[in-house]
Amino acid sequence: MSLIPHPFLQLAYDPGISPKGGGLPGLAVLKSVVNSINLFGIIAVVGALAVSLGVWAWGHHSGGHQAEANGKKGAVVAAGAALGLGAANGIVAFFSALGSQVR
Repeated sequence: MSLIPHPFLQLAYDPGISPKGGGLPGLAVLKSVVNSINLFGIIAVVGALAVSLGVWAWGHHSGGHQAEANGKKGAVVAAGAALGLGAANGIVAFFSALGSQVR
């Protein structure tokens, strides 16, 4: 019997790492900072959506097809950004839970 472990046995090693709150100081501050960044992002998206809808309306009523198209694109991008910002916590929690099931 060899003393050198089989390569597949090395791949199966479980390091025993899992997320744990309270391990480092400043976790509450970091959560507060991330929450504030998310809030600023949502406020910026509201502004971007308002500007995009205004450009869309202006382009439509002035006959500027390029402005109308850009307004539509901006509105869709702003809506997508709002969806992403609002769902960020749920998306990360979903994939974290999914990743913890990998064996």
